[in-house]
Amino acid sequence: MNGELKADAEAICIDDVEEGKDYAIVLSTNAGAWRYLIGDIIKFISVEEMEIAITGRTKHFLSLCGEHLSVENMNKAIELVSDDFNIEIKEFTVAGVPYGNLFAHHWFLGTDNEIDKDLLKQKLDKHLKELNDDYSVERGAALKEVIIDTYPVKMFYNYMESKGKFGGQNKFPRVLKSSQLEDWQRFITANS
Repeated sequence: MNGELKADAEAICIDDVEEGKDYAIVLSTNAGAWRYLIGDIIKFISVEEMEIAITGRTKHFLSLCGEHLSVENMNKAIELVSDDFNIEIKEFTVAGVPYGNLFAHHWFLGTDNEIDKDLLKQKLDKHLKELNDDYSVERGAALKEVIIDTYPVKMFYNYMESKGKFGGQNKFPRVLKSSQLEDWQRFITANS
């Protein structure tokens, strides 16, 4: 949930990896760094060539109830929704939130285009189900709702500027956790 490895996470050697599966990199050396989590999520493109692609960060992973939603899944779903409606979604973030006794994903989308939020929700949910089997299963179980809010892109940029993090080297977090979410919601309320 917070980007740290689970206590019972299985460590495997590079000889045992599979293509197309996400892995967190844990670095060990005989020079003193033992089991250091560097924070990158990778996927092996070719096991034979040991070719990898960095697909995200451990802290930008959302799994409240086993949906295992990666930044790669999120980015692709946003890209597909943008294409579906011929709109630009320049920024987005998502947070896992309580929903009754279960859970919901609350998406905050930065677009300057007018769009029906219900249609947007249906398409985004559909694409995420197609991209991620675990997400699809959990949408029928513990992940009961998808909430969509849209804001002008400038809202995202203004928030980052208010944190002293304006410019190309600073990225809006793709996944918001507790205190970040509260801070973001306070900013929205104060600036809407």
